[in-house]
Amino acid sequence: MKKITAIFLLALITMAFTITESTKYKCMIQMKNYDGEGAYVVISLLNPEGKYEKTLYVQGDDEDWYHDITEWWNFHGKVRSDIDAITGATISGGNRAISVIEIPNDKIDQGYKIRFESAVEDQEYYKDDVEFELTSENVKGKIEGKGFIRYIRMIPQ
Repeated sequence: MKKITAIFLLALITMAFTITESTKYKCMIQMKNYDGEGAYVVISLLNPEGKYEKTLYVQGDDEDWYHDITEWWNFHGKVRSDIDAITGATISGGNRAISVIEIPNDKIDQGYKIRFESAVEDQEYYKDDVEFELTSENVKGKIEGKGFIRYIRMIPQ
């Protein structure tokens, strides 16, 4: 009986350590001033090989326009699953949006990246408007954008 109890206890301890914990981050996206419709922004987790692993957040809830976010749509369309993230409204030029994203702790400092893609109807698409390595320092900072996004700022919760 003691042997079975010890094995069961060891199994429980092993399971407790294999459960991936995650941290929530408040993520502010500040847009540049531009004319036109609101921007669709997709926040994705990329693995160390640069491949999509998970969609963390989508700004823009009208699925008819998701194909404008080309690289992400190529991944999402092939997977053909429901979006595994929360969605919110598009963000207009000069405005900002604050959302909460959840990042698995075991992805930080392991070569993973976060990518912010942006697209505006009848305008441009930026595959890597903001893209950065997922490090302990970067998840607490401000990172400049290259396209419609002026910058993003992340704060651990």
